[in-house]
Amino acid sequence: MRHRPFIPIVPANDEPMSAERRAFLKVMGASLAMAGASCSGPPQEVIVPYVEMPEKMLPGKPLYYATTFSHGGYAQGVLVENEMGRPTKVEGNPEHPASLGATGVFAQASVLQLWDPDRSQTVQHGNALSTWEAFKAALLSQRAQWHANGGAGLRILTGTTTSPTLADQMTRMLTQYPKARWHCHDPLHDDAGFEASRLAFGESADMLYRFDRAAIIVSVDADPFVNRPGGIRYARDFLHNRRSDSPQFDKRLYALEASPQLLGALADNRLAMPPHDIERTIWRIASRLGMASSELSGIPPASDQRAAKWEAVLANRLAAHRGQSLIVAGGSISPRTRALVHRMNEHLGNLGETILPIASVEAQPQNHAESIATLVEDIHSGAATSLVMLEVNPVYDAPPDIGFERALSKLPFSLHLGLYRDETAHAARWHVPATHGFEQWSDGRAFDGTASIVQPVIAPLYHGHSAHELLALLTDGEEQTGYALVRRYWQSKQEGGNFEGFWQQALRHGLIAGSASSALKLGGLPELPPPPDFNGPALRALFIGDPSVGGGEYANNSWLQELPRPFSTMTWENAALLGEHTAQALGVSTGDVLRLSLVDAPEVALEAPAWVWPAHAEGAVTLPLGYGRWAAGQVGNGVGFNAYRLRVLRGSHALKAEKTGRQIAFATTQNHQQMEGREIVRMATLDEFRRNPHFANDEPRKRVPETSIYPEWQYKDYKWGMAIDLNACIGCRACTIACQAENNIPVVGKEEVARGREMHWIRVDRYDVGPASNPRSAFQPVPCMHCETAPCEEVCPVGATVHDSEGLNVQVYNRCVGTRFCSNNCPYKVRRFNFLQYANTAIDRTRPAYNPEVTVRRRGVMEKCTYCLQRITRGRIEAEKIGRRLRDGEVVTACQAVCPTEAISFGDLNDPTSKVNRAKASTLDYALLAELNTRPRTTYAALILNPDDDLEQA
Repeated sequence: MRHRPFIPIVPANDEPMSAERRAFLKVMGASLAMAGASCSGPPQEVIVPYVEMPEKMLPGKPLYYATTFSHGGYAQGVLVENEMGRPTKVEGNPEHPASLGATGVFAQASVLQLWDPDRSQTVQHGNALSTWEAFKAALLSQRAQWHANGGAGLRILTGTTTSPTLADQMTRMLTQYPKARWHCHDPLHDDAGFEASRLAFGESADMLYRFDRAAIIVSVDADPFVNRPGGIRYARDFLHNRRSDSPQFDKRLYALEASPQLLGALADNRLAMPPHDIERTIWRIASRLGMASSELSGIPPASDQRAAKWEAVLANRLAAHRGQSLIVAGGSISPRTRALVHRMNEHLGNLGETILPIASVEAQPQNHAESIATLVEDIHSGAATSLVMLEVNPVYDAPPDIGFERALSKLPFSLHLGLYRDETAHAARWHVPATHGFEQWSDGRAFDGTASIVQPVIAPLYHGHSAHELLALLTDGEEQTGYALVRRYWQSKQEGGNFEGFWQQALRHGLIAGSASSALKLGGLPELPPPPDFNGPALRALFIGDPSVGGGEYANNSWLQELPRPFSTMTWENAALLGEHTAQALGVSTGDVLRLSLVDAPEVALEAPAWVWPAHAEGAVTLPLGYGRWAAGQVGNGVGFNAYRLRVLRGSHALKAEKTGRQIAFATTQNHQQMEGREIVRMATLDEFRRNPHFANDEPRKRVPETSIYPEWQYKDYKWGMAIDLNACIGCRACTIACQAENNIPVVGKEEVARGREMHWIRVDRYDVGPASNPRSAFQPVPCMHCETAPCEEVCPVGATVHDSEGLNVQVYNRCVGTRFCSNNCPYKVRRFNFLQYANTAIDRTRPAYNPEVTVRRRGVMEKCTYCLQRITRGRIEAEKIGRRLRDGEVVTACQAVCPTEAISFGDLNDPTSKVNRAKASTLDYALLAELNTRPRTTYAALILNPDDDLEQA
């Protein structure tokens, strides 16, 4: 263990200590011991802060380190805030092409995962505790056998990886052990996309989408803004010209999807169809576009008149925008149809314009489902006798019909490296704790191939090891640090001298300049495969990664478990999602527990509660993955049902659904999605906006006179305000998690959420608009409005909620006596009350993740959004040191910083050139519930839609 500074407590003048003083020092000594145990200190190697290296660390002043967060194996550039050696907050790296200064929910919650006390802390040999030295001796014994027989029987299983260093290590290992094999398994890997590129182009390739260049976009059951490695960049590019500060809105987005997704919520026109009908529609559109192929003849006709209308309209729109259109497919669409989509883009001249093919970014591109099936076959045949599993959990998430757990039990040597002692770790012979991404040296590539270095911001808390260190021991027989391995790889790639300059630059800026992939020149196009079978089953299972817990790797993260799902606002649960007519045919309503079984294998079954969704396609059931864990940790165990049990590799996913007679109640944060005639979210079509640009505040919507019994206050210094652009909000809820991480907001649990006691300071409401048969979703983030005439202030008997000199509605915690009058008087319902001791309890192991600049609230007080007052104060102090005012952009709230689409603007309303003033100057700007004369400082830009009139009439 590294030496840590010791703070002595010495009585002044050698005075004798009283009993009270001795008791005080005893408590302080225990506190210091716990503080030392909770933080392992900085890494041994030199790590480099982002951009600027200070001469020394100043107490109370955080440092930011540029590093890389890996999600799904792909790199996202992030800046990690380090408070005196403790990582407490993650921000996006503005220089990195995959983050652009923003992040998603998983990156924000990764800090809580770092400090999770349920992480694996010791080496395990079976069910017995062991040591690193004992494991190393066992591995070196195995290595001697592999060295003698060329690695016969050795298999390595990894997830999706883009690490150049790991790829190089695997190449060296396979050279040394030519009979070994490298397999991959990631339950959320896009196997259909991998197969589609090979079918369409004869080689594996990734597609970079240029949403900023496309005038017409057709989404075929895809959600590229969330479920793609480049989602943040794609969302930013798409919404660039659909914002209130540049209201062109000329792009048009069409979505064909089975299960509602965030891209579909943004679509100007959306049609819900089961997957086989979507595929039939795409093949018929290709035929209408004149793609010469014998396979396009004999396609079944459209399922109904509406689908036929969509075929004709989409074909016309795509043909009229050659080179300016973009078709993106994903989700449940088969490889053959996705290959057709690639060829349609090529036929329309989109390749090289709105789509750039690049060589596959993955270090080992392959079909993951087939890869792990081959591995199991090798185990059963005796070809595989040793298995090294690096941060994967196939016992939980592999296809159940391949029998991975049974095969694993046959192996004489199996090793699992993982962050948790999960289901696979329990079944393996050996388990070694892995380092968290913020504790290790590594590297990775982004969606466009840009490489970046992973530098640790803290030494390993539990003496874990990285995949690089384990592979080095396996290959070379000696321990090597991840730092040495990563540096050695990049030094071998550096041409010329001054490697140290290159290394320092890469660490300071968080990426390796000029490392993005070049556009790929595709060779001759092979013959298209025949169309898939368009006759779908009566009821089909669709599998998606849960928007909050992914494929299960974040199941033990309480922030994510309590994060409301984008459409249902459900927490701490997953559900079987189905359409209204399908539910009526089954006699099912929301909350009914179903028994779902495979038609081909009735014994493969599970029980799941139903959630009836009007926007869901009929004839399909969407099953979110990532739940039903039994070895996730104290938070994630026993939450929800395990949908992987129905996700077989071979055979159809045709379902049989039966009611069990039981019901459950969901814990949701929004129980009503209708606006009931009120204009909470104001919206208009593009044509209506062009006819009346002032529709958001026209005569029928005129505000009441802004009068008050109080005299007008003149804010002579700063005057803070916020503007939220509803055209740019995609409903991802990254703002909610960022606010939670920044402001030490507690988790309350499922029962408290069900009582309406969630604590989030910013929520994202969702409303159904349009016809009930095909509703559209509109999202609206709602923080504290910081009303100028705040109703909460008038009723507080102790003056706990007051205005400050800069217009902020502040909450004085040590005045609050918990009457809750302010909450009852708030029309926006944004104030939260600590009914129970949610935080700061006697044993609170997540305390190191707290932001030290924000008070941890106690039971019985009210709390709510403060516009990140601590950030305003920090920025003001820094500006005053050099004798000037704060400049626009120097204070960025947590929700503003994280937003992938820059939907939130914040700044000084006394600065006429500030971004927030430019946003509020838009004709679309309006105040929520302005008729109440609360005069909120937070306002919204009304939503503009650009529907295709031909489809609106269909």
